[in-house]
Amino acid sequence: MRVIKSIKSIRTFLKTIKIKNKRIGLVPTMGALHKGHLSLIQKSRRENDIIILSIFVNPKQFGPKEDFTQYPRQEKKDELLAKKEKVDIIFYPSVEELYPKDYLTYVFVDELGEKLCGQSRPNHFQGVTTIVAKLLNIITPDTLYLGQKDAQQVIIINKMIQNLNIPVKVKTCPIIREPDGLAMSSRNRYLSSRQRKEAPILFQSLKSAKKRIQKGEHRSAALLQMIQSNIERNSSGRIDYLECVDNQSLNPLKKITSSGMIALAVKFGSTRLIDNIEFKIK
Repeated sequence: MRVIKSIKSIRTFLKTIKIKNKRIGLVPTMGALHKGHLSLIQKSRRENDIIILSIFVNPKQFGPKEDFTQYPRQEKKDELLAKKEKVDIIFYPSVEELYPKDYLTYVFVDELGEKLCGQSRPNHFQGVTTIVAKLLNIITPDTLYLGQKDAQQVIIINKMIQNLNIPVKVKTCPIIREPDGLAMSSRNRYLSSRQRKEAPILFQSLKSAKKRIQKGEHRSAALLQMIQSNIERNSSGRIDYLECVDNQSLNPLKKITSSGMIALAVKFGSTRLIDNIEFKIK
């Protein structure tokens, strides 16, 4: 396994790989790897010749009052986990490497980035799409692997790739959860013991809503009220947003007629957790 830190070096190395027509899979992360990340690596390993894991805590997707400086960084542990999963290259650039002092260029997907998480994190998705566009341009992989936990991010990145005619295939992998249902996240470690016990109510509530949909409840307002009541009654979590939306446009659904997604963000103290569940009426 190679650890490469410069754009020039990774491009030089990949030239020899591409001459041999080997398939390249890219798993973009901010490090602090957990089983969710590892599931993406494992999927990529099965489908490609060369696996590239990027690790970069991207300052452009953090707001001024968010946890950029506190975000967990565990370089050595991440390297050991990556090596165990047979990653070929870790791309580990510095902030200065990707955003030099004269940096002025950003990528923004209109409308989609202003909904759900974008309401309380106004520049977040501009940072996400900018860094993903840069990584795709630097590495030019055949396939990009993303996790369904960040459902809005997946939708936005897919739209960016489509609109900018970037020649890469996107594979979206299922949410990996703890045994009690909590979606795995690098931020879960911020939860107090009490908050950690309360947090599974998010997925429990989403599952209950999906069951009600399957039993014939198609009024979004009723479903969202049930979820809200469950969370408020059984936890100290404060709802940032809770919406039932179309899973392409992210527009709110008043009545469920086919497929869609219920997405939420809830704060436990200063820790903001997101989750979602997709549904389809047969």
